[in-house]
Amino acid sequence: MPLQNRESYLWQDFRVIGKGNLPMSEILNKTTVLVLNRHWQAIGVKTPMEAFGMMAAGNATALDMLGEQELRPVRWDEWLVLPVRESDQAIGTVHGPVRVPTVLVLARFDRVPKRRPKFCAKAIWDRDGGICQYTGKKLRPGEGNIDHVVPISRGGASSWENCVLADRRVNSRKGSKLPEEAGLKLLRQPFAPREVPVTLLIRNTHQVQDWRLFLQDLERRTSA
Repeated sequence: MPLQNRESYLWQDFRVIGKGNLPMSEILNKTTVLVLNRHWQAIGVKTPMEAFGMMAAGNATALDMLGEQELRPVRWDEWLVLPVRESDQAIGTVHGPVRVPTVLVLARFDRVPKRRPKFCAKAIWDRDGGICQYTGKKLRPGEGNIDHVVPISRGGASSWENCVLADRRVNSRKGSKLPEEAGLKLLRQPFAPREVPVTLLIRNTHQVQDWRLFLQDLERRTSA
């Protein structure tokens, strides 16, 4: 069957048959598919909609997983007719239900790219180790927020090099002052973290059980 016809076969007349009767868009557009390179190293995440397109184009296979000991790469044509198990999410077509994959293996890509963590409050917390950069106090969740060393009102940027984790009370006292004007001194100059393998940046936000086999080392480091 030509590729265009195969894609039409899948994408027409969707209806949801997944557990809990989730809306179609919620199943298809959540990042619940882990992407592995051809050496089976985790390098990213995709939505089921993106995953189906990659499989239909021949760029990836999906893993039919029966526990940790039986992992079978399955091509698009066979995937369309795999039985849907009770634990699977699926989408409905006029031709019957199609299982939603949880893990893809890329056909040709074999690298593990490197990337800098996304600039955000959590990444600054991680970079600074949960420590107030003015007092050295170890902060509990809710005790700290992000301080602009040079305040925005004075031309400071929202950047790795101008943002630090600070105790809420210290930050409130500092206000729109420079650190020296508020009698404060940084423990160290803020910096952009180094690039790391993208595997270390993957988070199993939706708690997909099948991902854990490929993220075990990461989960151990995160929980340590």
